[in-house]
Amino acid sequence: MPPKSRSPRIVAVGSSLTLPCGATLPNRIAKAAMSEQLGEITGAPSATLTRLYSAWGRGGAGLLITGNVMIDRRAYVEPRNVTLEDDRHLEAVGNWARAGSREGSVMVMQINHPGRVAVGPLHRRPVGPSALRPQALGFNLRKPRALSLDDIADLRRRYTRTAELAAAAGFSGVQVHAAHGYLLSQFLSPVANQRSDRYGGSPENRRRLLLEVVADVRQAIGPRAIVSVKLNSADFQHGGLAEDESLDVALTLEQAGIDLLEISGGNYEAPAMTGVVQDSAREREAYFLRYARELRARSAMPLMLTGGVRTRAFIDEVLADGAVDVIGLGRPFAVRPDIAGDLLAGAGEPQFLPTAPRIPLAFATPVNSYLQLAWHAANFRRIAAGDKEVTGPGAVRTLAAAGTTVTARALTQF
Repeated sequence: MPPKSRSPRIVAVGSSLTLPCGATLPNRIAKAAMSEQLGEITGAPSATLTRLYSAWGRGGAGLLITGNVMIDRRAYVEPRNVTLEDDRHLEAVGNWARAGSREGSVMVMQINHPGRVAVGPLHRRPVGPSALRPQALGFNLRKPRALSLDDIADLRRRYTRTAELAAAAGFSGVQVHAAHGYLLSQFLSPVANQRSDRYGGSPENRRRLLLEVVADVRQAIGPRAIVSVKLNSADFQHGGLAEDESLDVALTLEQAGIDLLEISGGNYEAPAMTGVVQDSAREREAYFLRYARELRARSAMPLMLTGGVRTRAFIDEVLADGAVDVIGLGRPFAVRPDIAGDLLAGAGEPQFLPTAPRIPLAFATPVNSYLQLAWHAANFRRIAAGDKEVTGPGAVRTLAAAGTTVTARALTQF
C-alpha cells in the first residue's frame, strides 16, 4: 500500500524544514549541484573551491549541494573533478565542508560515477551496465566495457567509502546522483542497460543497484546523516526511463528511507538539464512540477524541484501548492552568490539574469553545452575572488579561454 500523501499547506520560503533523519534546513532554497571543476590535480578540493563555497554559504541558502565528487579516480565526469576515495585529502575536504556551513547552510556532497559518459582518463576504457555506446556526440567514440558482478560489488564499496569520508570530514550527508545519464541512471535506463542478470531486464532489476547503494550508504553514515538522491523524472529519450517507471523508483526510494529526493531530467543524449534544448525553460520546469505533483499524491517524502525556477513569485506558488518542499537553483548562483538572501528578503528576481552565450545554429547544441560549462566555470573563479555579481565573457573569449584551460588540465590530469 503506498504511503499517504502530505496534506497541502502553505509553506514560507524562509521556514525551516526538518528532514526524516533529523537534520534541519534553515530555509527552503538550495544551491543545486553544478560542475565546478575546481579540484586539484591530486583530486583534492582547491583553495578556490573552498572560497567559492564560503561565498555561497554567506549568501543565505539553506542547503548547498556540491558538484560531482568522484568515487573513483579512474572515471571523471569532467577534468578537475574532486575525487574522494581515501583519506589522503581529508583535511582539505573538511575545510571545504566548514567553509560552506559556517553561516548555517547545510552542506551535502554529491557523489557520482559517470559510467559510459566518462571524459577521462583518456587512456582508460569507460564502463557501463552494458557494452553500448551512448548516442551523444563526443561520448560515442569509446565503446564502454560491461561491468562484471565483481565490478558492481567494487562500485558499491566505493560509494560507501566516499560517503563515509564525506561524513567524517564534516558534511551533513551525501546526495547519490542517479540522474542525467550517469552510471546509476544508466542502470535505470532500458536503453543503456540491456543486461540479462539480476541487474537488468525488469524494472525491479534495473533499480537494484541504486537501492543497494542507498542501503549501503545509509548503513555506513548512520540514521542521523542526510541521504539524498537525484533522480530523473524522465530521460526525455525514446525508450529511456519513462515517467511512470520513475515514479515507481521514487516510491521505492521512499520505502528505503531517503531524506530528500531531488527531481530533475534528461541526459547527455537528451540534455533537458543543460538549458540548451529547444523547449522553453518554463515548459521543462512545468514538466518537473507536474511529475512532483503526481509523486506528492502518493508520497510524503521531502521533495526538491530544480530546473528553470527564477522568480520569488513562482517559488511562493510552488511551495504554497505543497508539491515540493525545497526549491533548487543552479545557474543563478553562478551569477549572484547572494541570490538566496535576496529572495528570502522578498526581492522578486529580475527576469533577465545574465546567461551564458550561445551560438544560434541548429547544429551547435554540443558547443552550446560546452559554453554553459565554460562560462559558469569562469564565473565561479570570479565569485571565489570576491565578486558579488558576475557576467562572464562572450562566446569567442569563453571558448578560447576554456580551450586553453582544458588542454592544460588534460595534459596534467589525464
